[in-house]
Amino acid sequence: MSVTNTGMVRMSMRPKGLPAVPEETARVARAAFPAGSLPIRLRDRLEAVFADEPFTDAFGVRGAPGLSPAVLSLVTVLQFTEDLTDRQAAAMAVRAIDWKYAIGAELTDPGFDFSVLAKFRARLVEHGMERLVFDRLLEHCRAEGLVAPGGKQRSDSTHVISAVRDLNRLELAGESVRAALEVLAAAAPEWLAGAVDVAELAHRYGPRVDGWKLPSAKTKRDRLAVVFGQDALMLCRAVREPGAPPWLAELPAVELLRQVLVQTYYIETGARGREVIRKREADSEGVPPGHTRLASPYDADAR
Repeated sequence: MSVTNTGMVRMSMRPKGLPAVPEETARVARAAFPAGSLPIRLRDRLEAVFADEPFTDAFGVRGAPGLSPAVLSLVTVLQFTEDLTDRQAAAMAVRAIDWKYAIGAELTDPGFDFSVLAKFRARLVEHGMERLVFDRLLEHCRAEGLVAPGGKQRSDSTHVISAVRDLNRLELAGESVRAALEVLAAAAPEWLAGAVDVAELAHRYGPRVDGWKLPSAKTKRDRLAVVFGQDALMLCRAVREPGAPPWLAELPAVELLRQVLVQTYYIETGARGREVIRKREADSEGVPPGHTRLASPYDADAR
């Protein structure tokens, strides 16, 4: 660890890549998951994607070595696929055998503090490396013939990221409504039953809002985005009605919903004088930059 001329502590890196999977960890993981699992397949098939060298500029080479960026980037990918908070992801790295296999950890490895993940993401943003792993994955898929360049298939990462971002914003809007509903149902069930149509919302938000199950057609996604926005607006207003318990609006899930509503939607007056809610379509319409935009209804610090 060294101190820069700005007084900031800087962790260094010894480029090694993912550590080899310990023999005992591999034996237990194969026995526990004979058919494999996502973390195991990720390690076996995409190990080359996760390397330390591309992160050299962000971590330097002097001072005491910190955690491997290759390991942290792999953990971050697993965290995203399973929609986990930093605390949950750090816990999985300790107790989940297939996660230990993926990151090459001994079965007795105590893991790392959850705060490391937020600091890792901040360092990536600071050095403009947010897309580094994604671009490496895309290049690997091209090399393996999984993605073909040219033609109608657009493999350029800018276009792919744009589509993923739009889908993630839609997931976030819907899941934020669901998270707030669950909290309100536990905190004030009688009030909620009298304030909203519980049956309709339970039908719409019963299961987790999953991007794999959302409509593939843009027109249907846009329509669903409006529905999520209307429901979010309705809940945010309901908790501030005179008859609502005043503390409901202060619940973290409700406050996060309000912030997601603001960063995702416009509320304006239509041609007929009616209130219209629509999704912000571009950065020019006030969509916050990635390093400040909320990305999870369960973790205000996730980016």
